[in-house]
Amino acid sequence: MKKNHYAAMIMHILVSRVGDNNAVVISQNTLKKLTGIGSRNTIIKALKALEADNWIETRRIGERGTVNAYIINDRVAWTGKRDNIRYSLFSATVIVSEEEQPDRDQLTEQEPLRRLPQVGELQIPSGDGLPPPSQPSIEGLEPDLPATISQKSEVL
Repeated sequence: MKKNHYAAMIMHILVSRVGDNNAVVISQNTLKKLTGIGSRNTIIKALKALEADNWIETRRIGERGTVNAYIINDRVAWTGKRDNIRYSLFSATVIVSEEEQPDRDQLTEQEPLRRLPQVGELQIPSGDGLPPPSQPSIEGLEPDLPATISQKSEVL
């Protein structure tokens, strides 16, 4: 905090939002808004300070470098080459600002997404359902089952 109080502010923002993951994906503009820091250059310098002191690792998302994954408490594990592409797979909390969305005027009017059941979650049947798997006998071809009444009878 003594070295760079802006870096400390950003680190607090990232750590408070990392959740169960080890990374946060966020744009520099959204970081600017959440911290109240006025300049994007100050954000960039603070992020570089955190990276230089090994508090975070930064991985770009896209070509411009304004949206990044900031990895905390872990190094990204890079896989071997496959189809001449090296890549990394990690989980992250993604934070987006409504101001950066092209459809921001319609965000409150969207229908909810369909929901898939989670693993281990049971579906509750509803509606009429299907008929039972057994079918009634065909007329004239009913089974002729033997009687189950005992032949002996006792009188008391």
